[in-house]
Amino acid sequence: MRGVVQRVSRASVTVEGKITSQIGKGLLVLLGVEEGDGEKDMRYMADKVAGLRVFEDAEEKMNLSVRDVAGAVLAVSQFTLCADARHGRRPSFISAARPEAAIPLYEGFTAELRRMGIPVATGVFQAHMDVSLVNDGPVTILLDSKKGF
Repeated sequence: MRGVVQRVSRASVTVEGKITSQIGKGLLVLLGVEEGDGEKDMRYMADKVAGLRVFEDAEEKMNLSVRDVAGAVLAVSQFTLCADARHGRRPSFISAARPEAAIPLYEGFTAELRRMGIPVATGVFQAHMDVSLVNDGPVTILLDSKKGF
């Protein structure tokens, strides 16, 4: 699994001109599920997102997690994170998991965060979404359950 985590002051998802999800202070997580990912990858990503210390404490050091600041997560499935653009000009998405494998892992990720007490809003799986955000900092962190980076 791959994730792009952005610290936001607000973020939203719009589908067909209507806002379907939004959060205030928290994390926008773009999540890509790859072929071969499983429950271990999903739990790793949920634990990492929940515990990632990217919010400032009283001394202005990034020392607090989304839980510590009572923030929320907006989780958006994004198969394009699994793209391989090393050859040619057109990315290959062959390593992206098929929906029947990706949906349960995406839903498991959001359920795990909720189990940890984090409010979670979601995108609309397989829909064309407009994602709006105000990146606070900016702070953007790349995660990979296979620890490829």
